[in-house]
Amino acid sequence: MYSLEANIRDNSTKGQLNAIRNSGDVPAIIYGGKDKNQKISISKKLLKFLIEKENFLSNIITLNIDGKSQNVLPREVKYHILSDEPTHVDFLRVLPGVNIKIEVPVNFINHEKSPGLKRGGVLNIVRRKVELKCPSEKIPESLTIDLDGVDIGESFKISSVKLDAEVSPTIQGRDFVIATLAAPTVMKEPEKPVEAETAEGEAGTEGAEAAAEGDKPTADGEKGDKKDNENKKPAEKKQAEEKK
Repeated sequence: MYSLEANIRDNSTKGQLNAIRNSGDVPAIIYGGKDKNQKISISKKLLKFLIEKENFLSNIITLNIDGKSQNVLPREVKYHILSDEPTHVDFLRVLPGVNIKIEVPVNFINHEKSPGLKRGGVLNIVRRKVELKCPSEKIPESLTIDLDGVDIGESFKISSVKLDAEVSPTIQGRDFVIATLAAPTVMKEPEKPVEAETAEGEAGTEGAEAAAEGDKPTADGEKGDKKDNENKKPAEKKQAEEKK
């Protein structure tokens, strides 16, 4: 559980909000329960540090306000459209016995002990988060799936995850899939036999040599066989004698 110092703010204009942001703080609001909404501000530096932590929106945070502590759950963070800096945060009061809906991340462990992954299998994650309905004081940090001994072709459904009796998925009526361990998508092609490659290479070389010989120019600068040119000369003489 994380902890943050917070200050009560009393502003009514946009200029006052900008002044809070320019001072290095982020405006926030606490809502939920019977108490009125409470306007506060928190350090932007500390807020960014927590946001960078995994599962910020599913972790309960203790806010220290004027010497009093209050457990809250981050529900929404708004960011500047250009700078991507946080500009506002909504916190929900965590009250005993109050059920809430929350998305909890899925955590996979023991990758190195999975025979399917060792053989090149691929872990296809269908749902990285699962929405749960549970009491605010019983929010699980994550849903853990153990890959120890898991082989290719196996799948993980919500029924395989151990949940507290008061915790249940919001999707009811079907045992939905969280992840599967599939076969490799890329298969290696079989290598060609060395003899076949050599034979193809020799055939290609012979063909290239034959083509090269047929294209050699004659002494007259023409392509073709020299003997064919010599055979044409007697026929030309015979035609000349017939004309006489």
